[in-house]
Amino acid sequence: MKILAVDSSAKACSVALAEDNKVLGSFFINTTLTHSQTLVPMIDSVLKNTSTDINSIDTFAVSAGPGSFTGVRIGVSAVKGMAMPLDKPCVSVSTLEAMPYNLISENCVAVCVMDARCNQVYNALFDMENGNIKRLCEDRALSIDELAEDLKKYDKKLILVGDGAQLCYNSYKELFYNITLAPESQRYQNAVGVALSAYNKETVSCEKLMPSYLRLPQAERELKKRMEGKK
Repeated sequence: MKILAVDSSAKACSVALAEDNKVLGSFFINTTLTHSQTLVPMIDSVLKNTSTDINSIDTFAVSAGPGSFTGVRIGVSAVKGMAMPLDKPCVSVSTLEAMPYNLISENCVAVCVMDARCNQVYNALFDMENGNIKRLCEDRALSIDELAEDLKKYDKKLILVGDGAQLCYNSYKELFYNITLAPESQRYQNAVGVALSAYNKETVSCEKLMPSYLRLPQAERELKKRMEGKK
């Protein structure tokens, strides 16, 4: 089965093509260009350079959140736009659940973190052992201090991965003897993990594919706060 996967959940953006759990090609950039400028050319490049007709894609996958509200919407919209005219199924993958694949050769606890601003992170933890991935908690939004408290119960090697990794490492490096950063080349969200994770998930129609946010957009949070203050 061929899967074309997209990740545009943060500043980095990537596309990957996989067939039967083998990665055929991928494209990753981490620049100041917007995803609306780069995503479609990246998809086109991966398809062309693997001599793949888009009609041969069996399933389209996307990191549907958490992440940047704009970035996630762009990725989901791109996948919908490809899947709908071809009447192909889609897979919604948690951005955090795709990230442990960056550390697939490690024996550790993958501490997947995305910068959620205001001293908060989106986070999930995964136990990595001999190429197997076991989820340890659900996706969540919590403060950097709250995450630190939770990590104290793990004696295993902790590896921070994701665009919030450096932020957390700066706060944790004096607190934990067993914590380290993923190498720069393996640190950021990547569509390769989205593609490989998608093989283990149920498909949905493109109409049912939706972004998955852990919290409301900032404008909605501020409006809700103002409304509660008027009560």
